[in-house]
Amino acid sequence: SAYRLCTMRKLPSVLARTLTSGTSGSSVLPDMSEVRSRLRDIVGASTNWRDHVQAMQERKALHTLLAKRQEDLPPRRMKDSYLEVTLPLGSQPEIREKYLNVHNSVRFGRILEDLDSLGVLICYTHTKQEMQPRSPLSIVTALVDKINLCKKIIYPDCDIKFTGNVSWVGRTSMEVKMHMLQLHDGDYSPVLDATFVMVARDPENKRPAFVNPVVPETPEEEEIFKQGELNKLKRVDFSTASLLKMAPTAEERNIVHDIFLNTLDTRQEGEGTVSFRSRKLPPNSVWMEDAKLKGLQICHPQERNIFNRIFGGFLMRKAFELGWATACSYGGSRPFIVSVDDIMFQRPVEVGSLLLLSGQVCYTEKNYIQVRVHSEVYDADTREHQTTNIFHFTFTSENEVPRVVPKTYG
Repeated sequence: SAYRLCTMRKLPSVLARTLTSGTSGSSVLPDMSEVRSRLRDIVGASTNWRDHVQAMQERKALHTLLAKRQEDLPPRRMKDSYLEVTLPLGSQPEIREKYLNVHNSVRFGRILEDLDSLGVLICYTHTKQEMQPRSPLSIVTALVDKINLCKKIIYPDCDIKFTGNVSWVGRTSMEVKMHMLQLHDGDYSPVLDATFVMVARDPENKRPAFVNPVVPETPEEEEIFKQGELNKLKRVDFSTASLLKMAPTAEERNIVHDIFLNTLDTRQEGEGTVSFRSRKLPPNSVWMEDAKLKGLQICHPQERNIFNRIFGGFLMRKAFELGWATACSYGGSRPFIVSVDDIMFQRPVEVGSLLLLSGQVCYTEKNYIQVRVHSEVYDADTREHQTTNIFHFTFTSENEVPRVVPKTYG
């Protein structure tokens, strides 16, 4: 099938052995509300917005607990950060409403929020120091490297289980691999895998901070660690090959030129020249500039994270929902998410900001739609716009969709 199935990489055997026995262990596994409450405890965050300034002031004292060098921190094993969390949609129907969409399946935007919270808790588990109830580290999401789905539908009335662990560590950054499974006929079957990159910063979230190294113990873990190293190198290559720094390759130039030639209006040949300005839309196509949707969010205190900035998962959910709506209006039928790539968190979003989101269909092929969502904050005092995130979503539509065609070089 053309549907892009993900291959669920086998968990290393040491991690697999730590899996809770039995499949309906929702009574023993922590759930998502416990994940968020643990995060608040680890950081000492206030649940009351009015007290947040004092809570953040108290964190300043934790500076003395930061390591001066990474070598001073004890190495950790991959299984030390391994966590399992349940989302009991089947056994606790009262939480279902929050996750339900109009098509009677699970809202994927909510899953993005849960993955973001879980990724942060996994990193705090990896960096936990004995005898210290509060962590001096501010751990934030730097980027979502990839999320691949192997199920079109996530059912709203079956329990979900998330598992994950730290898979690679740099000096101040950690890669986290997470898996999501859903209970069917007594067995958990794979739904998605996700790779997030988190960075550690000081208690005030101003400077990078060192994190514990990770030591692979088995050949499978060596493989996972090597893959994390390759992912890092790929990201470095990708950022240096940006079009804002480097000219397109010969192959890219040819692709752009072919698209351009296909849109020239050659009916003017009688006049002896074809004008660069005279363009026509090829059959069954849509100009890229006509495949856009925009949205606006006011960032209320309710959406804050443990550091009193806007929660990254909330930003992902809002961007996904606009991306889905963009794909839906473009394809004319219900789109299904296939993968999420390269979400870069370029700057934090403050509570009270105006968040402007722009969805754009940027590539189509058969029934696949690639949507890019650009997010920026608007400062009403300075009247400046600053990019905070760029999101990439791949959807599949029930029917073949028109080709999207760029009009300008940009």
